[in-house]
Amino acid sequence: MRESALLVSRLVCYLSLVANESNTTGRIAMSIVMRVRIRRLLFSTLVAFVGFALIASAARAQMQPVATSTSEAPPIPSTQIPADITAAINSPERPAADKALDPGRKPDQILAFYEIKPGMKVADIFAGGGYMTELFARVVGPSGKVYSQNAPFPDQFKKIGDQWDERLKEPALKNVVKVSKPFDAPDLLPVPPDSLDAVIIHLNYHDLVGFKMNRENVNAAVFKALKPGGIYGIVDHSAPAGTGGADAATIHRIDEDFLIKDVEKAGFRLYGASSALRHPEDDRTWLVFKHRGETDRFMLKFVKAPAVATGISGSGSGQ
Repeated sequence: MRESALLVSRLVCYLSLVANESNTTGRIAMSIVMRVRIRRLLFSTLVAFVGFALIASAARAQMQPVATSTSEAPPIPSTQIPADITAAINSPERPAADKALDPGRKPDQILAFYEIKPGMKVADIFAGGGYMTELFARVVGPSGKVYSQNAPFPDQFKKIGDQWDERLKEPALKNVVKVSKPFDAPDLLPVPPDSLDAVIIHLNYHDLVGFKMNRENVNAAVFKALKPGGIYGIVDHSAPAGTGGADAATIHRIDEDFLIKDVEKAGFRLYGASSALRHPEDDRTWLVFKHRGETDRFMLKFVKAPAVATGISGSGSGQ
């Protein structure tokens, strides 16, 4: 009887041990399953986060101005615009059509950023109808000189050529030298080497690219004509980053970084940039003539390379 009780007791102990081992095994299995599920959840979350970051980065690249190798200066306060520039813009002799463009083009910011002053010698490349030529002429005054260049106008653009000719007849533009030469002319700028204080291309560099004009010759001529430290200023309509010159002939925009590299190949160095003409709401996919004055535009200041090393600002006296 005692042996039977002992046997039963041992059997109960054995079954208890088996049950405990089974529970332990179940808990371990459940723990492993939970760990696998948590790891899968963490991995999925990481993948989703990386995907979102990539999409957001691409969107920012489309919507934000292209980063340049120099920080953009903010717009110049109106109280710091030189009086000569303000007087030139407010001249009652300027055409009403020009003044209507002023709010969008902000010539006060352009002239002040490029340090245009009385007595300077300035060239206006691809001058078009002469909007900027007249402003340069009024600012530099009788002691300065402006070289207004256009290639010969084809028939479809003859009206612009006629407007340019009429403008240059104005008394205030007696200090302007008319330069009608193609962009591949070896003597594009009829000036001695190292003689100009500034050369500006306003909203037309993209056309040099889009119409496959000889911009290498243009940049070389500008480099040769500028004084050491002279300013090469370019304002143009911004295209999405990475598009190069693909939009230049269609919607008349150009990739900022592409333009910078293009100009620096001629020996120039980017020396400054301004955010005064930025329009971050512009997605940079539409034709620039659709909404004049509302495009996102970059304003870049290049100088001859020696000026960067010596710290020359790029302004000159015109002497």
